[in-house]
Amino acid sequence: MAITVHCDIVSTEESVFSGKIVSLTATGLEGELGIQYGHAALLTPLKPGPVKLLLDNDEEEVIFVKGGYLEVQPSLITVLADVAIKADDLDEAAAEEARKAAENAMQNQSGELDYGKASSELAEAAAQLLTLQKVRKKMGGS
Repeated sequence: MAITVHCDIVSTEESVFSGKIVSLTATGLEGELGIQYGHAALLTPLKPGPVKLLLDNDEEEVIFVKGGYLEVQPSLITVLADVAIKADDLDEAAAEEARKAAENAMQNQSGELDYGKASSELAEAAAQLLTLQKVRKKMGGS
């Protein structure tokens, strides 16, 4: 049996995950992070994208986070996210539509364009689509 650590993933609205995990993978500002039992204490901002959890029963769970923070303590890993959605609950069609709308807004620049907002929306949509791709890959689909 693998050594586990307790993990909580919460958004501003709800607790999305709470339980024992073997490892967590997420994307911080400096790149991808892999966290397991015994990792050094850490507090780092997260980029929008997938958080992959390897559970103690060897199953994998993927959760999309829209930014937030990862905190690692000796006996607890906590993800405090602005938005956290289980990958199974993501709407691929809506994410693709949001990506296209943001790209169009950036290409058709007008005086009213808020480039920062459009860029942020594009990054979020792309991160949701990446999360869905990782779930499909895990399940052996294309």
